[in-house]
Amino acid sequence: MSSISCIYRLYHINHHILPYINNTFNDNNVYIYYLAVLNAGVAPRLVELLGSSNTTVQTPALRTVGNIVTGDDSQTQFIINLNALPALLWMLENPKKNIRKEACWTISNITAGTAEQIQAVINASVFPKIIHLLQSSEFDIQKEAAWAASNATSGGTPEQILYLVNQGVVPPLCALLNVHDSKVITVALEGLENILRVGQTTNTLGKIVEIITDCGGLNNIDELQNHENQNIYSRAVKVLETYFGAEDCEATEIVPTVVTSAGGGQQFGFGGQPGNNNGNGFTF
Repeated sequence: MSSISCIYRLYHINHHILPYINNTFNDNNVYIYYLAVLNAGVAPRLVELLGSSNTTVQTPALRTVGNIVTGDDSQTQFIINLNALPALLWMLENPKKNIRKEACWTISNITAGTAEQIQAVINASVFPKIIHLLQSSEFDIQKEAAWAASNATSGGTPEQILYLVNQGVVPPLCALLNVHDSKVITVALEGLENILRVGQTTNTLGKIVEIITDCGGLNNIDELQNHENQNIYSRAVKVLETYFGAEDCEATEIVPTVVTSAGGGQQFGFGGQPGNNNGNGFTF
């Protein structure tokens, strides 16, 4: 009898076998364990235990499900088909911080999948809660929520990405551009760049630019030109040049101003006077 078959038999007798299952994911043959656990029929019970009121059961069950969905798309789909998403949504409301964090992490692995899997997350009404956590939760939960949102902007369809915009994902992503964590900044900036790209191809760029500007995101992106991380600096410059009409004039100081045209319209200017590029900074 295989070790996974033994686990399966024990599993229905004693939930304390969960840590053993979870530890197998640390082995070098991790992909084989993903398949073995699924093939042994353990996954339905794992998803069932997500609803346990006992955190000593719920936590390892959540970690194990999270490990499974780090596998390939078929393994992720297997978990989705077991109706795990409503349980994960419920766990985002858990009073225990670690469970909320693990649930966000698990969802971020699902949103790293196919457009169909992202749609399943949408259909389960998970994103409004993810965006709420992204905006107002503890920082380590915000980090996982940022991954969940940014992954969806990477693999989602234009319609799915615009759904996230309508749910309010842009302002909290912009706010994360101010944190002292280069990885989180990169994740947030990538998400915003993906959103802007979709805006450019769906005739919604003006509205997205307006949202970013109104929440202070444009200033935050501008400040990233002073970031010590070269990749962040380069991406910020690219975003400004591509989507905000900025032209690099080798600025020594860049101060955004709002100028009024002769027709009464407003536009953003970086350095110089309206209609007069004096060679300082980015000009819009």
